[in-house]
Amino acid sequence: MEKFRKLVEAGPIGLEPWAEDKLRDYAQEIIHYDTLPQSEDELVERIKDADAVLVRNLPLVPASVLSRCPKLKYVGMCCSLYSKESANVDIDYAEKHGITVYGIRDYGDKGVTEFVIYALVRILHGYDWPLWRSRAKEITGLKIGFVGFGTSGQMTARMLKAMGADISYYARSVKDECEQEGMHYKPLNDLLEQSEVVITCLNKGVILLHEEEFKHLGSGKIMINTSIGPASDMDALRKWILDEKNIFISDTSGAVGEIYQEVKGRKNVLCPDVSAGMTEEAYNLMSRKVLDNIERMMNK
Repeated sequence: MEKFRKLVEAGPIGLEPWAEDKLRDYAQEIIHYDTLPQSEDELVERIKDADAVLVRNLPLVPASVLSRCPKLKYVGMCCSLYSKESANVDIDYAEKHGITVYGIRDYGDKGVTEFVIYALVRILHGYDWPLWRSRAKEITGLKIGFVGFGTSGQMTARMLKAMGADISYYARSVKDECEQEGMHYKPLNDLLEQSEVVITCLNKGVILLHEEEFKHLGSGKIMINTSIGPASDMDALRKWILDEKNIFISDTSGAVGEIYQEVKGRKNVLCPDVSAGMTEEAYNLMSRKVLDNIERMMNK
């Protein structure tokens, strides 16, 4: 397994110390930057003649950067890669010019699940929060609908179902294993109308909830967005949040979207602005997956 000649961490990556040490097994020279570049020119200057670079979800690495790094052979995304369209790296350009791009998935899901349970229990029982209903309510029997049903959504759904929740989901396809477990597919508008709590678990950049969908969702509901970014049209979401009978929950401001500053102080918005998925365990798992991808690249 031949080492990279030069590997650059182009900005803050978040690898665990043991993983940083392990990088020495893969590269003759390692250059680490702990700040984000302020321009494309600065990013190009950082990469220079490196044959490998590691990035998180920032900085952006467009074709205009890749084209100016002629020796680059590998881009390791130390963050979730859901699709080419949502990636911060121009994967189409990279593939056409012999640059391999690998990303990772499924490393922060357990923390997200814990956040959802924490938020629901806090609100349903009125722990340091106004009661949602006139009396404290259990998760037992609660009608919870998931919009998007990948790894994170299914993990959270199984935990909530174990606590007695009535689970339904909307996704691009019916999940046979989940159906056998008693979690059932519904068309989107039916799910929105019939659920007391809606949890959005969508890929980055996917906006499914617009004004029409919020009409079906109606009033007196709880919405939790666990997506990396917004899952809703901003104007429609703002209008829905202005109804004080509704409660909106998200772990980060980025998942709220551009209206965060407007709504963050409202009594019906819960957003601690801390990434629920990035726990000690998640950083360790992320680090392991980043190293696994480097080995995969070097063994091609």
